[in-house]
Amino acid sequence: MLELEHGLIRQVEHAHTRCWVCVLSCLLLACVYVGSLYVWRSSLPRDHPSVIKRRCVSVLLVSALSPAAVKAWIHWADIRVDASVWELMGVRLEGFVPALILPLLLTMVFYLGPLVHSAMDNPNGFTTELQSSWRLSLGDVVWLRNQVVAPVTEELVFRGAMLPMLVPCAGPTAAIFMAPLFFGVAHFHHIKEQRRLQKDSMRVILLVAGMQFLYTTVFGAFTAFIFMRTGHIVGPVLCHSFCNSQGLPDIGSALQHPQRTALLFLYLMGALLFLVLLFPLTDPFFYGAIPVCSLAPAPAPVC
Repeated sequence: MLELEHGLIRQVEHAHTRCWVCVLSCLLLACVYVGSLYVWRSSLPRDHPSVIKRRCVSVLLVSALSPAAVKAWIHWADIRVDASVWELMGVRLEGFVPALILPLLLTMVFYLGPLVHSAMDNPNGFTTELQSSWRLSLGDVVWLRNQVVAPVTEELVFRGAMLPMLVPCAGPTAAIFMAPLFFGVAHFHHIKEQRRLQKDSMRVILLVAGMQFLYTTVFGAFTAFIFMRTGHIVGPVLCHSFCNSQGLPDIGSALQHPQRTALLFLYLMGALLFLVLLFPLTDPFFYGAIPVCSLAPAPAPVC
């Protein structure tokens, strides 16, 4: 009887230790990602082409090494799972086409108002502007950073790598809300950038950083939800890229628009349709068995 009790105590202690190591591992991964941006010493602003190119190399290297971190975690935690590290991180073929289309469609539904708003304000045609924008942007390093490198590397590290480590400890639902905290905190490094440039007062810088933490955390929870429901990293990457291109919905501009009643209706309809379609368009039925869900200690409704 005593041996059984001691065995249970050891299991509880191991689970507790595993959770702490999990959190510290995610924090370390976030610090390495952000720290890699500052290995290149420069007095130039963050949007200077040479700074962008160097930083892109750094984060691409960190994201390339992130599967090794997940593999090391699984080995240390002695987790048995019938899936490769890449599959756990959302790089797989089953259900790829729906994962490529449906999450992005869901995000575009949320942006129904802003998209129509842009179309109404563009006299040359919204489609023409989009096509010319893509052609011109391919040679723009700022665009490549915001639309390609940042979405790919951030989703691979902060969703693909962190969620497989968090799920065995916290479960899928809690992991969806925990992973974005690391993502939000990682954006606080912009405070250092703003202080160095001395463009605003510290009060303004902290206010902007707080707002950025809020919306990056909310967005991170959304892409973590997409990842857990689909088991693919491509959906979060495309949603991330699309949201970077659109920015936050400009409600203030819509309120001053001559067609504000119609626009506000579309803004509201987009938000309501997003909520209605959130679960149907992310139904695991479209995506097959979700490898990361197999790490959960118990079945969870989010999977």
